[in-house]
Amino acid sequence: MRILLLEDEPGLGRAVQEHLTLAGHQVAWARSVADAEERLASGNPDLVLLDLRLPDGSGLDLLGGMRARGDRRPVIIMTARDQISDRIAGLNAGADDYLVKPFDLAELVARTQAVSRRSFGEQAVTCDEGAISLDFTGCVATRQGEPVPLTAREWELLHLLARRPGAVVAREQMEDKLGFIAAETGGNALEVYISRIRRKLGPGVIETLRGVGYRLRP
Repeated sequence: MRILLLEDEPGLGRAVQEHLTLAGHQVAWARSVADAEERLASGNPDLVLLDLRLPDGSGLDLLGGMRARGDRRPVIIMTARDQISDRIAGLNAGADDYLVKPFDLAELVARTQAVSRRSFGEQAVTCDEGAISLDFTGCVATRQGEPVPLTAREWELLHLLARRPGAVVAREQMEDKLGFIAAETGGNALEVYISRIRRKLGPGVIETLRGVGYRLRP
């Protein structure tokens, strides 16, 4: 899993990054809100670990901006603020979980895995003006009420697009999702998979923005 860590305290940031890396995750470490915003825009994190008090602002502002844009990626707040009112504010802003410092690093790893399963497993969307239904819990897709079989890779790409229906996902992010498969198809793996999805779900389900990327049609 790709994780964006927003933490300005060097010791804690380094410990969290190292522990999550040992657990098999890829961790990008941002030390300011501006840095995190840039990494969200240019990278492809699956989950965000968010401190609240940063040198250039509040992590809650970053979280609020994500949710306002329709960004559904899970967020776990990590902060020394331990008042109930602080937790409520964070959860109301759209956080998926809340960890109070100091915390056990093993618990952090367990919570990231649990939040990821819960957030992505429960997601269900409709697209192409309601003609398509995608249930990511049971991996069931229907077109005009009829079931459509999709492969695991096709589900992965649709899942990436479904996090922000109507928003553009950069081509590079989608190619990164496919990983080594691209080499097996002569570098055009993404086009191959997009074509397969369109044949199964309909030509209008995924829109191409040339030179930019793709988006799921709401």
